[in-house]
Amino acid sequence: MAKTKKTNVMRILDKKQIVYSTKAYDYDETDLSGVHAAAELGLNPEAVFKTLVAQGNKTGPVVFCIPCDKELDLKKAAQCSGNKNVHLLHVKELLALTGYIRGGCSPIGMKKQFPTYIDESAKRHETISISAGMRGQQVLVAPDDAAAVIGAEFCALIMEGITLTEGRVR
Repeated sequence: MAKTKKTNVMRILDKKQIVYSTKAYDYDETDLSGVHAAAELGLNPEAVFKTLVAQGNKTGPVVFCIPCDKELDLKKAAQCSGNKNVHLLHVKELLALTGYIRGGCSPIGMKKQFPTYIDESAKRHETISISAGMRGQQVLVAPDDAAAVIGAEFCALIMEGITLTEGRVR
C-alpha cells in the first residue's frame, strides 16, 4: 500500500482549517482513471471526483469536478461556466497550465485559481474524494468545504445515463 505524503493540497486545507482525511493507494501507470482509484480505495465511484480542465471560448481555462464514473456534458459545462462552448484541455497542456500531471490533478492548489464547478451530485455525499495533487493520493473532504476553498459553484455537469466502468461505457 502506498504511503501518504503531505502535499500542497493538504497544506492549503490545513491553512484554511478545513477538516479532511487522506487515503493513499498504489496507482497503475496504465490505468490512471478515477474508477481504478475508487476500486483501490474501496470507495463508491460516485463519491470519487475527477478534475477536468477545459478551455472556454469566453472565460479561458475552466475547471470541472465530476464523479469519476461519469462523463462531462460539454453543453452543460459551457452553460454553467458562462461560455458558448468548452473543449477539454489536451493532456500535454495540463502541467504547464495547472502545475499538475494527469492522474494527479486537483482543483485545489493549481498555479492559478480558475473558475471551478463541481457537479451537484457532490451534495449527496458527506465527503467526496478528490486528488491530493499527486498520483496515488486522495483527500476526503466535505463538498461545501472543498467548494469554499476554491470558490467553486455547484451545477449539473454530467451526461445522463452514461457510466464509465473499468474503461467501458455503460
